[in-house]
Amino acid sequence: MKECFRIPTTGAFGDPIDENPSGAMMEAGFRSTGLNWRYQLFRVAACDLQDGLDGIRALGFSGLNLTIPHKITAVSYMEGLSESAALIGAINTILVKEGKLHGENTDGKGFVIGLRENGIFLAGKRLVILGAGGAARAISVECALAGAVHLTIINRTEEKGRELAALITENTSCTAEFIKWVEKVSIPACDILVNATNIGLYPDKSLPDIDYDTINQNMVVQDIITNPAYTPFLQKAGERGAHILDGQSMLIYQGALAVELWTGRKPDPEAMRMALIESFT
Repeated sequence: MKECFRIPTTGAFGDPIDENPSGAMMEAGFRSTGLNWRYQLFRVAACDLQDGLDGIRALGFSGLNLTIPHKITAVSYMEGLSESAALIGAINTILVKEGKLHGENTDGKGFVIGLRENGIFLAGKRLVILGAGGAARAISVECALAGAVHLTIINRTEEKGRELAALITENTSCTAEFIKWVEKVSIPACDILVNATNIGLYPDKSLPDIDYDTINQNMVVQDIITNPAYTPFLQKAGERGAHILDGQSMLIYQGALAVELWTGRKPDPEAMRMALIESFT
């Protein structure tokens, strides 16, 4: 006779969250390890984050992902942080262990793995990052640690942009600078341009306000948005001849790292990829 009918539960907090396609992908990851775990999406407003985190502890969740707008705010509620999460100052993954919340960040690592799987290696590369929020911080730190030589942070809020540039310069061997995001800001010479904002996330069809004439065929341009996969930003970059990458690779690999953290088992990224593709059909 089966001894336990309780199914381990994980999920994600965000606002908005309805357009997030990660549920089917994450459960495919669990199945690929032989585990019957669940992953649910929860719309949690910024003002309700503490109550939500108390809830997952009380309900015995095994883990949680965080998306906009919680990645930075949630740090202060953790009882433990990984070394990289402490450096980044933002988390996207929580491990619940013996009733305590431990914060980790798999965003940047997933981004780096996704680039590598597409044949792009960061050693010696110059990057421009649009945004300075939680995802931008994770991507910037992990790219710097992976060998990037220079980062340019473009952000509307000067304080946050300068803080991120200083974080990179002071804690890695990579140099960094800040550029104020003004109307039709020019993109400086770089190898990789990343939109790390939520501009263009479904149902929003707007474009990051940059000078698209400064994008060229020698650049790799990636959007971290996954819905839609082919954003207006990527369409414009593709028209300029750039090599474009959507946000699905980052989503898959950050998710795979989270599954491994929670379960101790390595999931099959290809199974997760197929589930993600099917969720859009």
